[in-house]
Amino acid sequence: MSDDGSRTVRAGRRPVAGILADAHPDRLTTAARKKDRGDRGYLDVQRNAYAQTAVAPYTVRALPGAPVATPLSRDQLDDPDLHARRWTVADAVEQARTDPWAGLPRRGRAPGPARRRLRALRG
Repeated sequence: MSDDGSRTVRAGRRPVAGILADAHPDRLTTAARKKDRGDRGYLDVQRNAYAQTAVAPYTVRALPGAPVATPLSRDQLDDPDLHARRWTVADAVEQARTDPWAGLPRRGRAPGPARRRLRALRG
């Protein structure tokens, strides 16, 4: 991605995360501190910049029950029982056999239309 493209993604991350968190305050948050999140999913807007780290797919987390970080498909996002400890070392193999990105476009898109839709959502 070009430097201009990276800047565009970084500029859009906070407004998009804010809209999602506002629409689903019981399930999503942008609160960086764990103590402020509760059981809500964290929309991490910090990982879209140079030298930022992220958890690799299928990494075991050092928590009771050995939960595993897994990529999700769009369909899985609608699961009301979805939570951060959903998959563990005991059942992550089943999740790893799926392709969560199978239905996604293989090519990028210009950011202009998305920016316009975001502006319309924000008023």
